[in-house]
Amino acid sequence: MRIGVLTGGGDCPGLNAVIRAIVRKGVPQYKFEFVGFRDGWRGPLEGLTMTLDIPAVRGILPRGGTILGSSRTNPFSVDRGVERIQETLMNKGVDALIAIGGEDTLGVATKLHDLGVHVIGVPKTIDNDLSGTDYTFGFDTAVGIATEAIDRLHTTAESHHRALIVEVMGRHAGWIALHSGLASGANVILIPEIPFDIEKVCDWVNSRFRTEYAPIIVVAEGATPKDGTMALVTGEKDAFGHERLGGIGEALAKEIEERTGKEARTTVLGHVQRGGTPSSRDRWMATRFGLHAIDAVHDGDWGKMVALRGAEVVRVPLSEATEKLKTVDPALYAEAEVFFG
Repeated sequence: MRIGVLTGGGDCPGLNAVIRAIVRKGVPQYKFEFVGFRDGWRGPLEGLTMTLDIPAVRGILPRGGTILGSSRTNPFSVDRGVERIQETLMNKGVDALIAIGGEDTLGVATKLHDLGVHVIGVPKTIDNDLSGTDYTFGFDTAVGIATEAIDRLHTTAESHHRALIVEVMGRHAGWIALHSGLASGANVILIPEIPFDIEKVCDWVNSRFRTEYAPIIVVAEGATPKDGTMALVTGEKDAFGHERLGGIGEALAKEIEERTGKEARTTVLGHVQRGGTPSSRDRWMATRFGLHAIDAVHDGDWGKMVALRGAEVVRVPLSEATEKLKTVDPALYAEAEVFFG
């Protein structure tokens, strides 16, 4: 059997660990052959491939990014996209696909499965917002990077008596903001799931200054005020219809300065959160996902995604993983509110 492997969407720590595990188990144990499709769904659309064998995956476990490359290509928005993918798979002698990605990549995989393509999914997103799995790899690394950055900013905030706003990733889900903010002792955490009251935020800022400490505000890029909308960098949309977010941190800094008279500065962590070496937990999780994904291929259990449930890796329908986003429970947010102000 010949298996195609692709990585789609934003790059993420742990992608190479999945690829390595798939090949390291699939070649010797099941005698499978592999072909790597380059740059996400653009690979099977345009026939872009690379060799994917055991020598190709040596040494990639600790590397960030993906040796296959990635993109946000959506074959369902391209003329004859599905037909072109089916033709590529036939011409390359590929019997099945392993798609490693988040909501959009696995959404495409779900539709292709419905059209008869043999697909197995592996969940990947630093936002940890995919349903069907307790955690996604990449999230632990992103939270660790954000936590370290916030830890470092505490001393700068205190030295200059400033309010510091740290903008982290999180379009519709505030998992990174919540985990990193709580772990680093942030004084305010703002997430997309719960619109914030700017007056209340300023009250928390003033309260912190009254104790002779400087406040740290952690805000997810998709957070919005109660009477506002998402702050956008541009009105541009990607192939899946998502607008590019960003700017909420600067908007907050401006409002805080005007309302409190205190100096406020913004740090946008951006792509730093998803680049570089994956954490040990993400390497562990990604490796297990790869091992179980190739088992699913061997079993012919098409249309499934491997998922972490407790300590076990299980298989769930791709449709379950992509039908809705996993967002922060208000009860979890309420726990963090104890430390605000």
